[in-house]
Amino acid sequence: MIRTFLAIELPTSILKRLKEVQQELKTCQADVRWVDPNSIHLTLKFLGNIEEKQMESIVKTVEKSVQRTPFFSLKVQGMGGFPDGRNPRVLWIGLEEKGALLSTLQNQLEKELEKIGFKPEDRPFHPHLTLGRVKSNRGKACLVEKMGKYKGECFGEFEVERVILFKSELRPSGPIYTPLKEIRLGGSREKGSGV
Repeated sequence: MIRTFLAIELPTSILKRLKEVQQELKTCQADVRWVDPNSIHLTLKFLGNIEEKQMESIVKTVEKSVQRTPFFSLKVQGMGGFPDGRNPRVLWIGLEEKGALLSTLQNQLEKELEKIGFKPEDRPFHPHLTLGRVKSNRGKACLVEKMGKYKGECFGEFEVERVILFKSELRPSGPIYTPLKEIRLGGSREKGSGV
């Protein structure tokens, strides 16, 4: 069985900036399990454990879902926490787009993958990048204060051209993500869909 998910990769320039932000937040010495900056990505759909023989039908389904989606831009902007910014359990970086191509793409993937047996998410899609998970209250006040500095910051912008099927291996040191298949979106961007 292979543990898998579909995601959008971020360019190294943005990952580098997010690593710098993490380094500053770490000065609080808060009790946070930080996500490896090189592993930060935008999850579109968690598929769970699949058999290798399912891979072909998943890839075909995803190809069908994305063929009509043109390339689009995403802006990596803002920082907050779930369930709320004053008492965060998950630290996140926000994503913004003009139009609704990201939401449409994710919704299309949900619908098409449901046809081949993958249960749709019961929570609404809130695009975000996870920076870390807070494990206790130690250093939390400092953390919340430092997060405020990044609330409206733009960390960069990038063009989404493909969706990637990743394998996730859970290790004590943290998960290892390996790209299994890149699935390209339908092509040139629509007029007026830029950010």
